[in-house]
Amino acid sequence: MRNWSTRKRLVLGAAGAVLIGATLVFLCDLVVSAAGSGRIFSAVHALPQADVALVLGTTPRVGGRRNPFYEARLDAAADLFRSGVVRGLLVSGDNSPKDYDEPSCMKADLVARGIPSEFITCDFAGFSTLDSIKRAGPVFGQERVILVSQRFHLERALFLAKSAELEADGYAAQDAPFSWRLRVRSRESLARVKAVLDVLLDRQPRFLGEREVVNLAVPTRGR
Repeated sequence: MRNWSTRKRLVLGAAGAVLIGATLVFLCDLVVSAAGSGRIFSAVHALPQADVALVLGTTPRVGGRRNPFYEARLDAAADLFRSGVVRGLLVSGDNSPKDYDEPSCMKADLVARGIPSEFITCDFAGFSTLDSIKRAGPVFGQERVILVSQRFHLERALFLAKSAELEADGYAAQDAPFSWRLRVRSRESLARVKAVLDVLLDRQPRFLGEREVVNLAVPTRGR
């Protein structure tokens, strides 16, 4: 009987821990999702103008194939620049591993899409969404930006932007096929928990560094 009571307590304790964990994930998901309410746009003409679009990085290739999340973000960024909604692009990504450079790859692929290289600025210390958001102001001098990524990621980025006092709207890039989205959904749930903890703990970017200038195109007529 004693062994049964011990096992019962262990099972109940494990079930309670799972329930608490699931509740935490659910609540963090709700809080982060709310940050994107009314702030995410899927049509260029509906977006309020801003000087700069902050394009959030991701790996260009997965398993030897082009990453559709990456391609769609660059397509969206190019649309913003061509339409005149923004006058400069700030591409932010990871450059920490040897022989891996997301920002330079993003810049090259945007140039291949016809965007002038002088209006694309690289943030080489965008090691995470938090780093990208929190460097936009103190390093690149931006008080307002348009964030570019997929909708699920934009909700988290807008949540972090609010805590960083960075005024922002989001432009939703086209979603990847369902099989790709399925891969990232569970990871995104955990990332939202981390984002809430980052805000509560006031975590700062890994690296700031010196102030950098974002080059802007001449404003179009009527702006």
